[in-house]
Amino acid sequence: MIIGVPKEIKNHEYRVGMVPSSVLELTNKGHEVYVETNAGAGIGFNDQDYIDVGASILNTAAEIFAKAEMIVKVKEPQAVERAMLREDQLLFTYLHLAPDLPQTEDLVKSGAVCIAYETVTDARGGLPLLAPMSEVAGRMSIQAGAMALEKSKGGSGMLLGGVPGVEPAKVVIIGGGMVGTNAAQMAVGLGADVVILDRSIDALRRLNAQFDNKVKAIYSTAAAIEKHVLEADLVIGGVLVPGAAAPKLVTKEHIKAMKPGSAIVDVAIDQGGCVETSHATTHQDPTYIVDDVVHYCVANMPGAVARTSTFALNNATLPYIIKLADLGYREALLQDKHLLKGLNVMHGKITCKEVSEALNLEYVDPAILLG
Repeated sequence: MIIGVPKEIKNHEYRVGMVPSSVLELTNKGHEVYVETNAGAGIGFNDQDYIDVGASILNTAAEIFAKAEMIVKVKEPQAVERAMLREDQLLFTYLHLAPDLPQTEDLVKSGAVCIAYETVTDARGGLPLLAPMSEVAGRMSIQAGAMALEKSKGGSGMLLGGVPGVEPAKVVIIGGGMVGTNAAQMAVGLGADVVILDRSIDALRRLNAQFDNKVKAIYSTAAAIEKHVLEADLVIGGVLVPGAAAPKLVTKEHIKAMKPGSAIVDVAIDQGGCVETSHATTHQDPTYIVDDVVHYCVANMPGAVARTSTFALNNATLPYIIKLADLGYREALLQDKHLLKGLNVMHGKITCKEVSEALNLEYVDPAILLG
C-alpha cells in the first residue's frame, strides 16, 4: 500500500502521524511511505531520518494526498486538507466529528473512508488509540490549570499545593476515566485538595484504592457537581461519551456563581466541551475569561508536548496502520470488530451512530457498505 504522512497544519501542532521507526516497520513489509518535507521537524526528525528508513520525501501536502492510498495524520483534517481527499482514499486520524458539522459534511462529500482513532475499541471496552493522548492531556490539565490560576493570567493567584500555614487549592475533576485519573495523579502530587466526580461506582472504588484515600471520590449528580464546582479553585472537565458530543455538565449559572479568579480546563473540548461557556482555543491564545472565571480550552493540548505525545500515539496506532496496509481497509475492518468501531464515514455515509445522532444525520450500518 502507498501511505502518506502530511505535515500537521493546525495551530501549534508539532506532532506527526508516523515517526521514522514506525515508517521502517512499513517499508520492511514492502509498503511505500511518502512523507511531506519537514513533517517531523517539530519533534526533532529531519527529512534524512525518514529517507534512511525507506521513505520518500515530497514537497507539498497536495503531492502526499494525490499519491497516497492511506493518509495517516494526528489531528482532524483542516478544510484545505479535506478538499484534497478523494473517493475510496483511506484516512486514519483523530476526527472528533460529533461537534463538527462542517468537517463531517466535507468528509461525506469526499467519498473517502475515514477511521477515527478515538472510536476504535479493544476487547476490554477501552479506547486504545485515545488513551495515550488522554493520559497526556490529563497530566497537562493540571499544569495548564496551575498557570491559569496565576494572577497575571487572570486567576486568583493561588498556588495549587499551598505552603505550610496556607490551604491548598481545591481541584474538582469531573470524570474518573483516563483523563481524570491522570489529572488526579498530578494534582495529588502537587498537594492540592482533590475531588473526583464520576457515575461509576467501580471507578470510584478504583480511584479510592489507587490514591489510598488521598482524593475524595464522589458519586456524580447534578447537586454534587453544583456543590463542588462552586467551591472549586480549579475545575477539570474530563467527561467522555465515545464518539458523541460531551454533555454540558457545568452550566452558565454555575460559572456565574463560581469564585472570582477560579479556572476551568475543559479537556472534553474536542467533543464540544462539558462546560456550557467553553469554546475551542489554541496554544497561541489558550485562555479567555467569562464571569471572572479563566477558561483554558485548547483543542490539541498534547501538541504542546509533541515529542512525548507523538511517540505515545505511534506506539498505539502502529499495529492498526500495519493491519490496514497489509490487508486493505475492507478486509481489515471485516476481520477486526474493534477497528470497525473506528469507522465514522465511508463512501459518503455516516457509519457511527453517535455522530449521526449528534448531528441529526442519517446513519448507515457499515456492514451494508462492506458487503
